[in-house]
Amino acid sequence: MHVDGTVSSGPTPEVPTLVRADARDPNTTADYVRDILERDGAIIVTNLISKEQADQIRQDLKPHFEADAGDASGFFPNTTRRAIGLLGISQTCVDLALNPLFNEVASWMLTSKFEYWIGQERHVAVSKPQISSTVGFQVNPGSRQQGLHRDDVDYHIRNGHGTVLIGCVTATVKTTKENGATIVIPGSHKWKDDRCPYDHEAVPAELEPGDATIFLGSTYHAGGANTTVDQVRETVGIFLTKGTYRQVENQYLTVPPEKAASLSPKAQRLLGYGISPPFCGFGRDYKDPMQGLFGVVDSETIVL
Repeated sequence: MHVDGTVSSGPTPEVPTLVRADARDPNTTADYVRDILERDGAIIVTNLISKEQADQIRQDLKPHFEADAGDASGFFPNTTRRAIGLLGISQTCVDLALNPLFNEVASWMLTSKFEYWIGQERHVAVSKPQISSTVGFQVNPGSRQQGLHRDDVDYHIRNGHGTVLIGCVTATVKTTKENGATIVIPGSHKWKDDRCPYDHEAVPAELEPGDATIFLGSTYHAGGANTTVDQVRETVGIFLTKGTYRQVENQYLTVPPEKAASLSPKAQRLLGYGISPPFCGFGRDYKDPMQGLFGVVDSETIVL
């Protein structure tokens, strides 16, 4: 209490910051990124892709942004333009989705191992991550801020459940607080469901082209407001989930077999065309679609 009788509220609590790690640094290992994600719920990885790759993605997505009429639901601001089905329209987006660092982190956090009996024989099934959704964002001047949200609400997940979704949002242009950089609440992945998020708790994930924000589906975040008059914020999001879960973006419609046929088996499986062992996702003639559609028979092909 002060001498004038007023009560001190104490020091203003500091807003947590986002850890930044350079993908080119040997110390930025998948284990390190995973540890930060488990602690903070989000991390900025600089130089995840090259500036040349970021520019190529921007060129690839330009006609798709121009063709988008905007979001009628109101979830995205009406000045924001989107592109989806990215693995079907940009080889550089395929390369981003297959980024080794991101995939190693996702594999560790999202791979499911399940043991079960068939008669008296014990079996082990290992299900690897798949794409949940892919989306490019073009946030134009005047775009309002999104409402803070968790991406794993699509899976009806409650606090205390294990990780089911990991997002990677990569900048193709410089993103700042002013032009609408994604805002994130570090530590919010540990909050109980009865706690709502507030804007003052969030920090902007400011990025250079090629930098990425990787975050858990349980971390509160939102697209920021673009308060500039002449800057556009463009990013591309790759979201991975467990192989046993339904995909948020229907990859079989956005990247149908005739498009997926030109991709590598690794990309095809990431799109969800492979079986999630033991039996989830079989196709015509009771075959693994990797074999039935693409003629791929390798160590990961499931023979039923």
